[in-house]
Parts: sequence; structure tokens; C-alpha cells
Amino acid sequence: MAQSTANKFLEDSSAKSFDLRHREIITNNIDKYNTAFERGKSKFYDLSNSKKKANLIKWRTIENLDRYLIDFEARFTANGGKVIWANDAEEARQEIWKIFEMHNAKTVVKSKSMATEEIELNHFLEKKGIRPVESDLGEYIIQLLDQKPYHFVTPAMHLSLEEIAKLFHEKFDTPLDATAEQLTMKARELLREKYTSADIGITGANFLIADTGSIAITENEGNARLTTTFPKVHISVVGIEKIIPSMTDLDLFWPLLATHGTGQNLTVYNTLLSGPRKEDESDGPEEMYVVLLDNGRTNVLQKKEQRQGLYCIRCGACLNVCPIYQNIGGHTYETTYQGPIGSLISPHLKGMKEFKHLSYASSLCGKCTEVCPAGIDIQKMLLLNRRDAVQEKLTEKNEQRMWKGFTYAIKKRKLIDFFGGKFKNFIMRKFFRKAWGPWRNLPQFPDKSFAQQWKEQQKNKDK
Repeated sequence: MAQSTANKFLEDSSAKSFDLRHREIITNNIDKYNTAFERGKSKFYDLSNSKKKANLIKWRTIENLDRYLIDFEARFTANGGKVIWANDAEEARQEIWKIFEMHNAKTVVKSKSMATEEIELNHFLEKKGIRPVESDLGEYIIQLLDQKPYHFVTPAMHLSLEEIAKLFHEKFDTPLDATAEQLTMKARELLREKYTSADIGITGANFLIADTGSIAITENEGNARLTTTFPKVHISVVGIEKIIPSMTDLDLFWPLLATHGTGQNLTVYNTLLSGPRKEDESDGPEEMYVVLLDNGRTNVLQKKEQRQGLYCIRCGACLNVCPIYQNIGGHTYETTYQGPIGSLISPHLKGMKEFKHLSYASSLCGKCTEVCPAGIDIQKMLLLNRRDAVQEKLTEKNEQRMWKGFTYAIKKRKLIDFFGGKFKNFIMRKFFRKAWGPWRNLPQFPDKSFAQQWKEQQKNKDK
């Protein structure tokens, strides 16, 4: 399984890297992001200090995760909400289905949620005969195409306006040359009645707030507010790492998330929800559930060095600066969370044996660490993942034998010098050609080693 997953990753990466149309679309979209991000981060008085503060808050939170989650549960339930603890994806799906059965629900509207993507909730509900409707425009487009999100902030980043216009033309008979505004208006027209007719609304959450028992949702389209306002039941699926200690921390995390996610000073809609509708309130759900999802997060928590991967606020900035992601695209990773942060946490969420190869999908250039608003040392964490894979003997037997032989040989200068450049070049062609790929020339070893050349030079000097 591990080898086939890694091989598929290599094959897909090779194909996508030389898809010029794909590269043109991604480069164009990321260039727009870079421009907005440079403008947005200039509004911070001291961005470096803000990152340090965010890192410290997340460090304190993750080190005391159990206490903060209990605090959240106590306050949320005191406000009339209900908390469900889900150890894994299957448990989360089954608990959500119990809510559907309890309310005899037949229709559901969703706002963008990577946690529900992670547990593959849409496919589960479809098997039960319920077709969820994605209300985020990007997610709606992806749903029409029956694809997974390409990027966890901008799920349809890989599509051009022409491709989306063609899709809407085929599905809804809109003009082939429709503008972005026309397509948005058509989506609004199609989705508007879904909010008012849905039995259940499902969302994620950007933050869980311990001291008030609230969830915080940040968005630009307003669809999450509609999803949480009209249906009688609201279910929020949230990873346990999203907890922060206090509502006052939002004055730091909301701007950091907005600027690093889209380049904005602040996203358009920022919502706090602390439970179901009260008697004196005119809108909101009659019942509200928060599903606290583990699904491998405690595996990351067990790793004392790598647990800082749980500091991530899902801004997507590391994807946008990563040269690997820009070349191979989001779908190649075959994971919910792509790019550098996905390569860090996915082996722990989904199994190191099957996904260890993602930790090698990095140039270690350090851009991801540099840009991370939570101060996660991503490149170091990827190296630690590689170390763990080796220590757990998850590498192939042939690879283990090869490196054992290399380690033995490299320590013995006479052995290295004995096998000249021709032999070394033969070994490279024989054993490394496939891994090196057809698009690059193999490095050439000189006929004589540096040590041999140095000795000869010293002899010539003595003469």
C-alpha cells in the first residue's frame, strides 16, 4: 500500500509538473495572492512580534489542550449547546447520522469545512440518500465537478474563469462567455432557497474559544451565516486543535488569518456562535451541536517535537509560497491538507507507513516556515518526520541496505578513492536514473576524487 501510494504520487507529480496550462493558472492566481499579501501584511505594526505572540498562545493551548477543551465544553453546554467527542472519522459520521435520524432530516446545506472533507461526510450522506449542498462558491464548483478541494482556502484555485463558465453553461445553461459576476449571481440564485428549506446546516469553525464556549467562523461570502441562521439544527465539525484560550485572542488571530489567507486586513464576515437560539432571539437554530474531532490529532500531540503542527490556523500561506505545491498542484497529494503543512501532519493523521513520502516532497527552502503566522518550523518538522520513518524501519529493505552500504563506504577514504569516477557514474545510471527522472541530467562524478587531486597537486608543488 505504502509503495503504491508513493508511486502514484511520483507519477502524478511528474505529469502535473509539465502541464503548462495548469502552471499558467496557478501562477496567475498565486501572483494575485502575493500582491494582496504584501499589501495586507504592511498594515501590521510589527508582524514578526505578532507571529511570536500567536506561537506562544498556541503553544500554551496545545500543551494544555485537555483543560481548554473541557472549559469549552462546560461553557458551550451551559449555553444550551451539545458537544460530541469523535475519536475518528467513522465515529464522527455515525454521530452526525444519529442527529439526522433524530430530526428526520432530509435536506442539508453546508458551508466550507475542511473537517467535513477530512471525514468524507458528503459521500457518507449521499450513500444514505441525502445530497448535501455546498454553499461556498468554490466548494459548490468543486462539488459540481465531483472533485476534492485543490487548496483548503481557495478550493477551485486550479480552474480558470473559462472552465467555470463552461461548467455553468453545461449545468445551468448560462452564457459561455459569462463574467465572474454573472456566475456568482447564478450561484446565488440557485443556492438562496436551499438555506430556507434545509433541515440541517453544517459548518466547520476557524476557532473554538474556551472562555466563552463559542465557535468563531470567518468568511467572505456570508454563506456560513445563512447556513447557521435558517435551518433548525446546526452541526459544527471542528478539529480539537482549533481551540484558543480567550475571545480577546481573536484580535490577533482574525487579522493574521485574513492577511495570510487572502491578503485582507479582515475578512468580510466574522461570526461568533455560543449555542442555539435563545427565547428572546429572532433567528438561529433550535439545536446546536459541536463535534470535536480527533481523527489522528492526538497522534501528532504525542510527538513532542512535531506537535507544533497543531498550531496551524489553516491560512494556506505555506501552500502559496511552496515551489513544490506550485508545480505539482493540490490534488496530487491525495490528502485533505496539502502543501507543506499537509506533508507535516498527514503522515500522523493517516499513517506514517502510507504517507511518509510526503515528508520528502519538499525542497527545504524554508519559505513555509518564514511565512507561517503561527511560527511553525515546518521544514524542521518534515526532517523529523523523515527521521521517524527511518527509525521505525518504514523504508524499503533495498533502501535500508543501500544506505547501510553507503554509510560504511563513505567513512573509508581509501574505498571511496579506489572506485573511480567511471564506476560511480555507472552506479548512478544503473540505480538512480529512474528516481532522478527523465527531465534532468544526472550529475557527473569527476574521474578523480578531491582527495586524490589534492595529493597530486601537493606532489607537483614539492617538485
